Amino acid sequence: MIRKYRYGTPFDTEALTEKIETTKGVLPYGEVSQEEGFVFTYIMDEDDIVYGLGEANRGINKRGYCYISNCTDDPVHTEDKRSLYGAHNFIVVSGKSTFGLFFDYPSKLTFDIGYDREDTLKVSCENADLDIYVLEGENAYDIVKQFRHVIGRSYIPPKFAFGFGQSRWGYTTKEDFRTVAKGYRENHIPIDMIYMDIDYMQSFKDFTVNEENFPDFPEFVQEMDDQNIRLIPIIDTGVKVEPGYEIYEEGVKNNYFCKREDGSDFVAAVWPGDTHFPDMLNPEARKWFGDKYRFLIEQGIEGFWNDMNEPAIFYSPEGLAEARELAGEFAKDTEGKTHPWEMQDKMLSIANNPEDYKRFYHNVDGKKIRHDKVHNLFGYNMTRAAGEAFERIDPEKRFLMFSRSSYIGMHRYGGIWTGDNKSWWSHILLNLKMLPSLNMCGFLYTGADLGGFGADTTEDLVLRWLELGIFTPLMRNHSAMGTRVQEAYRFEKIDGFRHIIGMRYKLLPYLYSEYMKAVLRDGMMFRPLAFDYPEDRRAVKVEDQLLLGDGMMIAPVYEQNAEGRYVYLPERMKLVRFKEDGTKEEEILEKGDHYVEVALTDVIFFILPDHLIPMATGGQCVDEVDFDHPECIGFVENVAEYEYYNDNGYEKDYENPAHITVLRMEAEK
Repeated sequence: MIRKYRYGTPFDTEALTEKIETTKGVLPYGEVSQEEGFVFTYIMDEDDIVYGLGEANRGINKRGYCYISNCTDDPVHTEDKRSLYGAHNFIVVSGKSTFGLFFDYPSKLTFDIGYDREDTLKVSCENADLDIYVLEGENAYDIVKQFRHVIGRSYIPPKFAFGFGQSRWGYTTKEDFRTVAKGYRENHIPIDMIYMDIDYMQSFKDFTVNEENFPDFPEFVQEMDDQNIRLIPIIDTGVKVEPGYEIYEEGVKNNYFCKREDGSDFVAAVWPGDTHFPDMLNPEARKWFGDKYRFLIEQGIEGFWNDMNEPAIFYSPEGLAEARELAGEFAKDTEGKTHPWEMQDKMLSIANNPEDYKRFYHNVDGKKIRHDKVHNLFGYNMTRAAGEAFERIDPEKRFLMFSRSSYIGMHRYGGIWTGDNKSWWSHILLNLKMLPSLNMCGFLYTGADLGGFGADTTEDLVLRWLELGIFTPLMRNHSAMGTRVQEAYRFEKIDGFRHIIGMRYKLLPYLYSEYMKAVLRDGMMFRPLAFDYPEDRRAVKVEDQLLLGDGMMIAPVYEQNAEGRYVYLPERMKLVRFKEDGTKEEEILEKGDHYVEVALTDVIFFILPDHLIPMATGGQCVDEVDFDHPECIGFVENVAEYEYYNDNGYEKDYENPAHITVLRMEAEK
């Protein structure tokens, strides 16, 4: 059951696809105060668990910290950070009372979940203009399914998007991309995509291609496609201020850019220098920007990734002027009136300054809306612009699309990657814990920058990260300019990389099937053990193992120099181990704690009793994988049946019953 409670005059975020009438009266849980903005307070029981918040820091259970829902361009995801790139305001309280809450509010929202007071959940915001949806059900997972249903179907990518992709900020010329393609193909390491970061553009201008580095771009796209490799270019938010640049000229002429209060076009510096931000909340501007993707689609491009769409701001003219003024005072200061730390703080705060987000406005139905009041909707609507355009450009075709910044609702138009994570061991675990939280909020096509984007990686770190990444729908190795190169063929243990990435392609029948069923049935591809074993107090506390789909549990290694790890089994399971030499080992383990050895290039997972895992022989790309004739491995004590979903991966007849085949295996007598 879902009820809506309205406070003030909320902005319509369009997060939901179903209309729910407002319920009169007070919330059935907690208390609400509107004396100073809005404050919701709920006293938690000692054993209550709080799930959700999508892309957020720390654990699966969110108790014990304070989180701020405010899309933030911050790549340093240390434990103290309260905001990451997404704003996903859905939580489930599970315990003495089990219920869900969705705070539909597009601006900064604070979730104090036992931070100030151990027993107190407090959600607060500046303005009391929001809708709160209260969900009740049989259990936590039932509540999630109800929520998933009312927010609309999750994005479905083309099948090739489930292959492995290589990316690096710094691929600049045709030869750079040819080198990468050659490195993977000659070493027989499977790959389907190579990503194009900002350097493919002409002077970082959206919907342009550097003519010097990429003459005859359509022919180059075809050259890669002939090797079964798709090029996936980045699209940034800011439009370069440059007279003669067609997109800039059109945007200015038609008032498609965000405005200052005086009506002039707002200016901020991002990669191209001075830029304007398209007004993504204006339907006309959104359609205009979305239609620009056609430029690259007509040259053979089949997928994109949207970036910098919080929107990121390096500095504004106002912020830069303030910094220069202080710098001038500091330079003339002979009496020490301006402390060096003050100067340092000023320079560090010039990027993504909250004051800058108060300096520009959106045109929504003829009304000026200050950006900070709807900040979390910008990235969502940029990706929406692309998704809606794809339907106009080629309505029968699936396009790959994922984004950095998001709000619930964007999940219908694209996936997300979890931002510019570092080459840190801790980030393997962080991204593992994000997966069920993201699934709860509708984001199924997701994954990390495998190996880490920032900092110098190591061979063992990349291998261990890939051992998680082979299970995530988005599987991409991505690194930053100036860091150690981390393409799979660059390392000593090349056979190990070939084996691990190759296992991804062998597992694709199961992974794709489970993804599609989760989408079509409002389910979760990744679930905490607590969702399936709520009465097992030990399972409820486990946060470094996940259930994946119908019949699998994963438990990746995430510590340096570890030769294995402890795993808790809430029931008897079969451990399956695929070794680098091509052999497979199987072992039935009883309920309880087990130390499992995991060599650096082993791929392991666990199969639940009377469940099957359909697999293929693999291939060098998704098109080579035989999805039509899967071979099952299983843990069959009596009878196991598996609903296998398979389509051609490109068309959109998702609910055709012909896509479902029941696979069956009986125990040997």
